[in-house]
Amino acid sequence: MTNIADKIDSVLQTIEDTVGKPEEGKPLVLHEPWLDGTNSWLYLKDCIDKNWVSSNGHWVNEFESRLAKYTKAKYSIAVCNGTVGLRLALHIVGVDAESEVLIPPISFVATANAVSHLKAIPHFVDIDPFTLGMSPISLSRRLNDIAIKKDGLVINKETGRRISAIVAVHVFGDPAEIDSLKEIADEWDLPLVEDAAEALGSWYKNTHCGLIGDVGVISFNGNKLITTGGGGTVITNDENIAEKAKHLSTTAKIAHPWKFEHDDIGWNDRMPNINAALGVAQMENLQERLNKKLQLFKRYKQNFEEFKDLEIIESINNCKTNHWLISLRIRSIEPTEAQNIIDKILENAVKRNIFLRPIWKPLHKLSMYENCPRGSLYEAEDQACRIINLPSSPQILNTAGTITN
Repeated sequence: MTNIADKIDSVLQTIEDTVGKPEEGKPLVLHEPWLDGTNSWLYLKDCIDKNWVSSNGHWVNEFESRLAKYTKAKYSIAVCNGTVGLRLALHIVGVDAESEVLIPPISFVATANAVSHLKAIPHFVDIDPFTLGMSPISLSRRLNDIAIKKDGLVINKETGRRISAIVAVHVFGDPAEIDSLKEIADEWDLPLVEDAAEALGSWYKNTHCGLIGDVGVISFNGNKLITTGGGGTVITNDENIAEKAKHLSTTAKIAHPWKFEHDDIGWNDRMPNINAALGVAQMENLQERLNKKLQLFKRYKQNFEEFKDLEIIESINNCKTNHWLISLRIRSIEPTEAQNIIDKILENAVKRNIFLRPIWKPLHKLSMYENCPRGSLYEAEDQACRIINLPSSPQILNTAGTITN
């Protein structure tokens, strides 16, 4: 066994040295909401006092406006969660039943589920071990191996099905190599959808994640950088996509003072006003959250430097990450041994009331997706054995202190 196997207690002690020990009766969790010190109560009271608690109201418009301004998107359409936002985006760019959508196997299950909700088929493409997002090399190789252009469509030669889109995921808030993925998508005339669920506050070069592809989706689930309880937004610079997203997410209803007229099969996907009010309150201190996350990342990186077989994962050059979930990677040892060490760390962490998390089980290993088309997924399977998410709530530093640059 490698040397790190003998230092599991030291690893857990380093986590406690970084963020503090769990309080009596309160576990050290992965990422919890931070509402203290915000105007959440004030804005929620406004919703209740005015009886505007559903999917219309001032706060929805305000939240969309602030998101668009911050991300520099031309359009932001708030929805009730990130999964429906992704399903909506995929539908708008042309994903339909029995077509294939190229996605990475390392992501939360919602990425694949959104494809399945449209009765389309996930087609897995390997990841880059540094970004953990889809590998441009693997994407190009996979398309060249199995795809042809025919009558304006991209067809999988092996299955005979149309390939309708590519989904890039910004894993843990760290940007994928999205410009290279976009070049490949354009070469094949395929729409590129960005699953930026975890990436509010993350930028690829000078562009916010979600805005290099045709359309992007951000999540505001309870464990995200800001939360609306449940919620998401579709961001895009394409007016046509934005208009369709707004229309279809509001049951495709045609505006009229009293008539109920609908011109398409839509969904009831809109974010309620009361949820948007929470989002606005947290947008007001978004930069403070990002600053604290950066400080926490630096503290983890500094404290784990003594472990030669461990590393804190960093984003690639020319990118700015939100450090949503700061992650520890075991390197330089065989995958099976790495997995055994990960399991021991997780087991002992629970005993100390520290809730860590392994990376998601690769999607192609889930029973409902195990027969989906795929090429070699070596990097995805290798990285899945090596990574643990660490406690990453920005407010941890309120009690654990700060470090200097």
